[in-house]
Amino acid sequence: MTSCNPLTPAAYHHLHLQPPPSAVAAATALSPPSPSSNTTAAAATSSSSRYENQKRRDWNTFGQYLRNHRPPLHLSRCSGAHVLEFLRYLDQFGKTKVHSHPCPFFGVPSPPAPCPCPLRQAWGSLDALIGRLRAAFEEHGGKPENNPFGARAVRLYLREVRDSQAKARGISYDKKKRSRNNSNNKLSRPSTSSSSSAAGSASNVSGDRDHEC
Repeated sequence: MTSCNPLTPAAYHHLHLQPPPSAVAAATALSPPSPSSNTTAAAATSSSSRYENQKRRDWNTFGQYLRNHRPPLHLSRCSGAHVLEFLRYLDQFGKTKVHSHPCPFFGVPSPPAPCPCPLRQAWGSLDALIGRLRAAFEEHGGKPENNPFGARAVRLYLREVRDSQAKARGISYDKKKRSRNNSNNKLSRPSTSSSSSAAGSASNVSGDRDHEC
């Protein structure tokens, strides 16, 4: 078995511009950091750290999958088809019940009883996984135009999984997205004294993409 050597990470150099000490002292005296800002910064750092750790684990898992492939597959020869094989391989570890057509609970959001339908990886989990692996591929020296995780076949597969799970589980992702848009519009609704142009711009704000399954 040959080992899969990840691509060498590219070196990035950042230019840091330092303000003069007098300006730093004056800014600190005028606006000391508040506890809320410190809490927000700590939460953002923790979230970023969790994301990076998960991305590293996902990348190692995919590398192990390539090494165990028969025949062993090098990353440079990996294509969208191999990514699809990896996603289907992960289904055996899924925890999301996906009902089949003969099942009486097909399309029922909250089944009242258990059924023998298989467990699968949820669409939201696969979508987030591909996003992390796509970023990790380029961080390890891969070129964006050769990124197998961004292949059209992978995007079509994720869309198919999303639609099929929506039907099987009775979940409408479009409906959830519209509901989120409505709540955002209510929160950002201008006052009666606001101009009509402000109201028009607020109504054009779109909601975030739903990653939950």
